[in-house]
Amino acid sequence: MQQSELRATCSLAAVFAMRLLGLFMIYPVFEGFAQHLKGSTPTLIGVTLGAYGLTQGLLQIPFGLLSDKLGRKPIIAIGLGFFGVGSVVAATSTSIAGVLLGRILQGTGAVGSVILALVADLTREEVRTRAMAVVGMTIGLSFLLAIIVGPLLAAAIGVSGIFWITGVLALVGIAITLWLVPTPARVSRHRDAEAVPALFARVLSNGELLRLDFAIFVLHAILTASFLALPNRIATSLHITGANGWMIYLPVLIVSVVLMIPAIIIAEKGGRMKEMFLAAIALLTVSLAALAFAGNIAVVAVISLVGFFTAFNIMEAMLPSLVTKTAPADAKGTATGIYSTLQFLGIFVGGAGGGIALAKAGVTGVFAFTVGLAIVWLIVAVMMRPPGRVASHLVHLKTVDPQEVGALETKLRALPGVIEAVLVPDESVAYLKIDRNRFDPHAVTQIMGG
Repeated sequence: MQQSELRATCSLAAVFAMRLLGLFMIYPVFEGFAQHLKGSTPTLIGVTLGAYGLTQGLLQIPFGLLSDKLGRKPIIAIGLGFFGVGSVVAATSTSIAGVLLGRILQGTGAVGSVILALVADLTREEVRTRAMAVVGMTIGLSFLLAIIVGPLLAAAIGVSGIFWITGVLALVGIAITLWLVPTPARVSRHRDAEAVPALFARVLSNGELLRLDFAIFVLHAILTASFLALPNRIATSLHITGANGWMIYLPVLIVSVVLMIPAIIIAEKGGRMKEMFLAAIALLTVSLAALAFAGNIAVVAVISLVGFFTAFNIMEAMLPSLVTKTAPADAKGTATGIYSTLQFLGIFVGGAGGGIALAKAGVTGVFAFTVGLAIVWLIVAVMMRPPGRVASHLVHLKTVDPQEVGALETKLRALPGVIEAVLVPDESVAYLKIDRNRFDPHAVTQIMGG
């Protein structure tokens, strides 16, 4: 990467981290905090925990499209402003209704897609995948850090204090965006990084992509619902409460990451993506069932928590890769946009469904709800086709006569290792899906040069 690209990638990854730390720090402590709010009920607690996912999901793609017209940095700053206002509303509220309003407002800061589009604006095609990977790693690390730090901060300054910190982080994110992130020379449409409305029907008619959309929807529904029950289960089985929650989350998360690494290597390098995918869902299902029906036994609780977070981390690492491999060559951004929308809607459904289960059947009911979701997911996943060992490749075009596009695409598809080829003259880009083991970039250069 050039220095300007590295600066852009790292600063935008930091902006992503500002948002996610604030959102996830309350997960381990919210249920206990919300019990004492005026008007609180188990159902409302669940709805409030997941509420930001509803507005986040509904606004994710519209914000991205709006940024094409108004600019990336202004939309990011405005979105972070909404996020900060929501944090302040939640911090100053003493009722569940007030915190619910704050969470809804937090979700209106739906700038994830805009941040990724800005990364694409500020990086060359040949390093863009690496830049996106850096942002993706930041997302994962932010989640792990937030789950550990959240209980410590809640003990020191309360959950309201965490909301205040979240508001401050929003301001820091705005400052980074306006003063550290470079301003792109021009805003461009990148089909590999943002949604294109004309491609929605094509992506939504792809059965394999729909299975992956369902997967991320269920995964985050399960995650959100589980945190309505996990603190209670940890307290009853391990006698760890409040600020001491880090004592179980820290070792469990470390072990889960250690176990995740070889699983991902086997899946990616060993060509066992579907097998590992199904194994992770099965592990998640068994772990949730154990937490539901035997989780009061300390040893079972610890092993189940390790299994739960290992399966979650494997899926968080695998699913974006599977979407990239499965999406049409020129529709990766659209596929990812729809995928992200379903992820956030899953957060809302998980919170609401988990809250209803908590009201009807307590902690065991919440875990039973998540087990049911996981079983349905496993049935759907069994029908998926094993993904090929493919990757995306972009070729920058010089002037191309629109009448020659069809002939050039035919020539490109005939090359060894080229699985799909779509030329978009308006964007000066050829989108390829390739088999890295057989692909020869020099052959593409010869055709495009000729």
